[in-house]
Amino acid sequence: MAAQCCCRKAPGAEAAPARPPPEPPPALDVASASSAQLFRLRHLQLGLELRPEARELAGCLVLELCARRPAPRALVLDAHPALRLHSAAFRRAPAAAAGEPPCAFAFAAPGPGPAPLPPLPAFPEAPGAEPACCPLAFRVDPFTDYGSSLTVTLPPELQAHQPFQVILRYTSTDAPAIWWLDPELTYGSAKPFVFTQGHSVCNRSFFPCFDTPAVKCTYSAVVKAPSGVQVLMSATQSTYVEEEGVYRFHMEHPVPAYLVALVAGDLQPADIGPRSRVWAEPCLLPTATSKLSGAVEQWLSAAERLYGPYLWGRYDIVFLPPSFPIVAMENPCLTFIISSILESDEFLIIDVIHEVAHSWFGNAVTNATWEEMWLSEGLATYAQRRITTETYGAAFTCLETAFRLDALHRQMKLLGEDSPVSKLQVKLEPGVNPSHLMNLFTYEKGYCFVYYLSQLCGDPQRFDSFLRQAYVEKYKFTSVVAQDLLDSFLTFFPELKEQSVDCRAGLEFERWLNATGPPLAEPDLSQGSSLTRPVEALFQLWTAAPLDQAAASASTIDISKWRTFQTALFLDRLLDGSPLPQEVVTSLSKCYSALLDSMNAEIRIRWLQIVVRNDYYPDLHRVRRFLENQMSRMYTIPLYEDLCTGALKSFALEVFYQTQGRLHPNLRRTIQQILSQGLGPGTEPSVEQGGARADSEADAGAPALLLGDEAPGSAISLRDVNVSA
Repeated sequence: MAAQCCCRKAPGAEAAPARPPPEPPPALDVASASSAQLFRLRHLQLGLELRPEARELAGCLVLELCARRPAPRALVLDAHPALRLHSAAFRRAPAAAAGEPPCAFAFAAPGPGPAPLPPLPAFPEAPGAEPACCPLAFRVDPFTDYGSSLTVTLPPELQAHQPFQVILRYTSTDAPAIWWLDPELTYGSAKPFVFTQGHSVCNRSFFPCFDTPAVKCTYSAVVKAPSGVQVLMSATQSTYVEEEGVYRFHMEHPVPAYLVALVAGDLQPADIGPRSRVWAEPCLLPTATSKLSGAVEQWLSAAERLYGPYLWGRYDIVFLPPSFPIVAMENPCLTFIISSILESDEFLIIDVIHEVAHSWFGNAVTNATWEEMWLSEGLATYAQRRITTETYGAAFTCLETAFRLDALHRQMKLLGEDSPVSKLQVKLEPGVNPSHLMNLFTYEKGYCFVYYLSQLCGDPQRFDSFLRQAYVEKYKFTSVVAQDLLDSFLTFFPELKEQSVDCRAGLEFERWLNATGPPLAEPDLSQGSSLTRPVEALFQLWTAAPLDQAAASASTIDISKWRTFQTALFLDRLLDGSPLPQEVVTSLSKCYSALLDSMNAEIRIRWLQIVVRNDYYPDLHRVRRFLENQMSRMYTIPLYEDLCTGALKSFALEVFYQTQGRLHPNLRRTIQQILSQGLGPGTEPSVEQGGARADSEADAGAPALLLGDEAPGSAISLRDVNVSA
């Protein structure tokens, strides 16, 4: 019979400490600056109870650790004000703890009165004397706007390499990592929904952790949810124990904290390949299945030919309600993607392939610090484009690349070429939320550097071999820095090292990493000219030719036959040139408005932004209808930003008051801030990430890039970034 851990007797902070905990280190990333290097984290176990009525998660965390040196005084973890710690306890683990079965968790029965305490762990019996639990003193200190420092005092006799466990029981409410949705905010309006989003440093509000990508470990979880709610996690193994009413998960490969992810709701599965299925609300499942059936296996197979075996077993996809704050997230075994993207086939293809690429670049091999996020995003973008070239041809890949590089240059104009966030190795100043560093430079400038390295080889296949053999295979399940990639590159290609390619004037590797401004070199996109040339020609007609000639010539070009990225690129060019002469906008509307109104949301949002930025009142009814039917941040925020920047704020207020009841509370607050502040050309934006507010890049004079769903308006909207993590 399993023994109950005696930490149930510990009232937490009331326990008398053996000695006072040490003072926290100065304002750095607490875990990675102190404890992460003092301990080896072998495994973490989570017992989680979902309480949607209270919007609360009750958790028990069991950390399996070894000290790297004798008698460390304390364990310091990243936490968050949303976490309330109830108790901390210590347990000497058996010598073979790594092979010990996971502990069980006992969940309190619901009843009248106060909410029950978090789950209790029950450890398996060990041979000989049973390891006892003892209470530990702990302290929670303010850290930054996005987290807290949790210091747990350890027994003074702890020896190096001696396995032990720290057990933390907590509840989490109003956490930036955990998104609770009432049934009416889902597509089916049938059941409550919850999902987590850990990137970059939000998961410290999900469970106390070393919230740094430098630390990886395996994990397991037991989750109790309301009856009829399907629970999924980013794990290689999952089961439902019907008699206990709990889900069990296990991730057998080490992952960083930000990749531990959970989703629960009215979700149903459908197989789309031999190792893939989609999960979605019942009303979305047929669409998701028809659009991805067979395709994901094709993409996985192409990626395997390029970069070696897929390491994670299954590749499933879950489609989330439109309040999901980014486009997609590469959680291992279970990609999270926003359902809104189902409207846009080509964007869906690119976003899913990007997350497939992360299975090798980001999940298997991870950037060790958020200052080098480009290592994951730049390499994943490069791999994504190699996969699309293999499956859809070079012309399509060049078109998508041209579209993204256009957006990069648009962002450069807004930020200025000396903006520090345009570096690949961005300096993470104390207290700066790493999520604020996510921008198109991370993706596209990173991609351009990786592409440049591939060109130095003279053959993309040789570069694929390098990435497969000397990068993924060598570093899989570890975290690396840029120098690891570059050293491996020069070792794999000794002839390039002899030529000192890392020191070529103007193209030095160091300059690629640390210079501000645009990429030092961009790819040759001439193979996409058959698709990009018509876009450029049509844009020139509308902006350079006499208007009557433009309208006549444009009527002979059937853009309904264009690819989505062609139409989006054309509209982006018109957006860049706005405000346009009113007669041009009138003529554009006559030619295209009805046609564009029948296309997907990625096209419609761009046309409607043109309408708003040019104060074209005859098409405002289309803007109203779009905002009445869209609940996604990626489509609503850009329009509200533009409406409040111009002369249409009263129109925006009217539409918002009619639709606010159908918006997620975080999105509702964001739009209220936009409406209350307005957006002038010189507005200095501030940032909120998951409810924690801070000035972002204010010292550098650069506007922030906003990913959180509570971010107020910015000169650079999500529409300009279209972030797929």
